[in-house]
Amino acid sequence: MAGMDCMGDMANMGSMANMGDMAGVTGRGLLCGSAAVPRNCAEEPKPAPTQEDEDTCSDYGSRDKPGSALSRAVPDGNVLFPDTFCTDHLLFYERFKAYQDYILADCKASEVKEFTAEYLEKVLERSGWQAVWRTDVFEVLVEVVDVEFSALKAVVQLCEPFLFESQVSTFTLECMQELLELKERRISLQELWVVYDESGEFDQTALAVEHVRFFYKCIWRSWDEEEEDDFDYFVRCVEPRLRLHYDILEHRVPSGLVADYHNYLSECEELYRKFLNVRNNISSSDSDSEMENVSMVEGLKLYEKIEHLKQKLKLIENPLLRYVFGYQKYSGLQAKGQRPTGNKIIHVVSSTVMASFLQSLIRDKLCPESCGEELEIQFHSDPLAAVNACYEGDTVIICPGHYVVDGVFCIADSIEMEGYGLPDDIVIEKQGKGDNFVDCTGANIKISNLKLVQHDAVEGILNVHQGKTTLENCVLQCETTGITVRTSAELLMKNSDLYGAKGAGVEIYPGSTCTLLDNGIHHCKEGILIKNFLDEHYDIPKISMANNMIHNNEGYGVVLVKPTVASDVKDASAERTTGNAQPTQSSDERAHVEGFRREELPECVADELELYNHAEISEGNHEIVSELGAASAKKSQMHRKRLSELGITEADDNLMSQEMFVSIVGNQFKWNGKGSFGTFLF
Repeated sequence: MAGMDCMGDMANMGSMANMGDMAGVTGRGLLCGSAAVPRNCAEEPKPAPTQEDEDTCSDYGSRDKPGSALSRAVPDGNVLFPDTFCTDHLLFYERFKAYQDYILADCKASEVKEFTAEYLEKVLERSGWQAVWRTDVFEVLVEVVDVEFSALKAVVQLCEPFLFESQVSTFTLECMQELLELKERRISLQELWVVYDESGEFDQTALAVEHVRFFYKCIWRSWDEEEEDDFDYFVRCVEPRLRLHYDILEHRVPSGLVADYHNYLSECEELYRKFLNVRNNISSSDSDSEMENVSMVEGLKLYEKIEHLKQKLKLIENPLLRYVFGYQKYSGLQAKGQRPTGNKIIHVVSSTVMASFLQSLIRDKLCPESCGEELEIQFHSDPLAAVNACYEGDTVIICPGHYVVDGVFCIADSIEMEGYGLPDDIVIEKQGKGDNFVDCTGANIKISNLKLVQHDAVEGILNVHQGKTTLENCVLQCETTGITVRTSAELLMKNSDLYGAKGAGVEIYPGSTCTLLDNGIHHCKEGILIKNFLDEHYDIPKISMANNMIHNNEGYGVVLVKPTVASDVKDASAERTTGNAQPTQSSDERAHVEGFRREELPECVADELELYNHAEISEGNHEIVSELGAASAKKSQMHRKRLSELGITEADDNLMSQEMFVSIVGNQFKWNGKGSFGTFLF
């Protein structure tokens, strides 16, 4: 039985130490110690550092520099406790260098403990130093009399006088002595904080203990040793996890994604503990009973869940995939619906207004004759407050001015939000490091004549989660990604200017509808990013682009994300160099991409796109249409294959018409760093 063989293999795997949740580290620090010889270098005397070297790195092992190079941490509690070395605020590159050059180098996961022990033997003082032993229950001052490097533990004794602090009042000196005897006076190095010494003699010891503590608290996973051992552990696991840790500290990861990561990590740890229990029970049993078979099935189910969670963790840990694929954020926006009275209100936003301007506003927007009924008007000084006061069918008119908001525009009802004037005169600037700026879930939202400015953000400037959003004559100054069109959502963007995104200017998810007309998308990481839709669970997006100027982006004008192999059907373009988009197409595929199915166009833009039908198709436009068409045809081919495997030879037309609708004409691609179109293979 295959399942029994699999469980048998798993039963032979060893168990590992558990790991706590990721801990926060803040502030600034000094470079990691360099007294130990890097593992990738021969053990020979180091050349004398130049002045430039001394400016960029610190040698804590140098005895010709009097005094400690580390700062001290003053205890908050018992003032009788001595100060300790402050080592928990090291910079990213300090930890990176320590783990890469001095501790782990190119070791495998199964060799981590051995390599760490070797590092400690070179830099750690074996005895003669004091430390504060800290747990969740107590703190006590101890003296280290020996170190067991292979076990990563120190042999300690209580200091005299006895310094002790506990949350449990009944915990006495006798209790502490008894606890030490039970532990054979061997304490994990992770629980020790080295007492500060001005001489600098124990700087290396304090740093070494910190590196061990941080590694097992924030980097190591209890299942790492069971992973494939053919790869460099530092490259595969340490570096991406370390980068994620500091990205989180520096608020470069959306809070929702951080919460997801911690939840996945906790869930995976819990499932892994259960898996170990099941596996140990199987390995200790000699019988071939029905109960053992049940345990094997349970173990296999746990194993599959663990692998699924591990893949999610790796996805978030990878800085590229983290933003290329993103995450399906839960949107809790609830529409209010119509106002109980049934009437609709116009919300006017202005801090101050001149009489002449008010007359113009009344004539152009508020005149009852134009709508045939009496209008109810509310005045606001804050655009966010105006949007929050809206019900279905309301209109928000924003007068010229510079508005600074500290919050998120959550638009769940069908409303109109328009500026009265030119976009550059009506600026809404996001303040603070909130995740989102504008979230849209309403059935029909229209935003026009506004300039949105984003700073210090970790999410895109506008997210269309569901429903339809129309963006017209707007300017968007982005920070991270620009506009995100989620699955099943629709975006119509016209006559707008978007720039400054550190990711893609526009991200198009599978199953969405995106129409871009007469826009400028420039000075972003990528212009437009079309996410992978070849998975069988994804629907193909409908994309229309006409007369856009996509220029001066760091990467490509348009990028398509797709797998190297999908559902056992090899993608021919995967064999080409990434970004070289000249797909080999069959005659059917060519017929598909050259055919223009006007009936699938959104009605609101059919007439406008008709103007571009006879426009000259530039090389960049044709290149994008060809590649997207080929990918769409591949999706159709995969779909037919799955139906055939199910015994379905004749399918409904709607079921089979899964090809992507593509209308890409009249666009200009200029001065993009890598060209007009590229493919990202994963």
